[in-house]
Amino acid sequence: MHKPESSSRMLKWMVELGQFEVDYKPRTAIKVQALADFMLEFPPHHEVEQGTLVIIPSAEEVRLESQNSAPWWSLFMDGVSNGDGVGAGIELISPKAHKIRRATHLAFHATNNDAEYEALINGLKLALEMKVKNLNVFSDSMIVVYHINGGYHAKGPRTELYLKCAQRIIERFNEVRLELIPRRQNEGANKLAKLGS
Repeated sequence: MHKPESSSRMLKWMVELGQFEVDYKPRTAIKVQALADFMLEFPPHHEVEQGTLVIIPSAEEVRLESQNSAPWWSLFMDGVSNGDGVGAGIELISPKAHKIRRATHLAFHATNNDAEYEALINGLKLALEMKVKNLNVFSDSMIVVYHINGGYHAKGPRTELYLKCAQRIIERFNEVRLELIPRRQNEGANKLAKLGS
């Protein structure tokens, strides 16, 4: 703003703001602590932006995020129970886009939901073997995603066992996020599950 000839836009703003005696001082890179201090000044609140709920993190969440700098991996999983048998398919993707694929045949009778849980548990175990700390899990199974995220209650003793097993494994990660995706975005895991069946 000290050299208005360099930009007409800057000149326009200088004229507009000149009456308020606004003085511009350039800043260098913002430090994480400065951001955390800023967040402390303003309590967390929610804003609605074009129909989407935007949650502004608290200062503590910002600090935890800066400490938790482990890379995020992705896990696509699917389970299938059909006339051929029962199968689970998983596709674990590293931050550098390396893919580990696994098709598993389940040698016991299981429902489609059981097969979905088997895929989730196998995928979580594989991620632990790979020393993954942060994991995004993508599934087209509404039941499994909502069970884990707390939207649905597990009904039946077998489903409760699967849910508890998955939750115990999830506790061993820094953070796990489950997201429901359309079947067409889960084709790789679906093909592996059918191959396993």
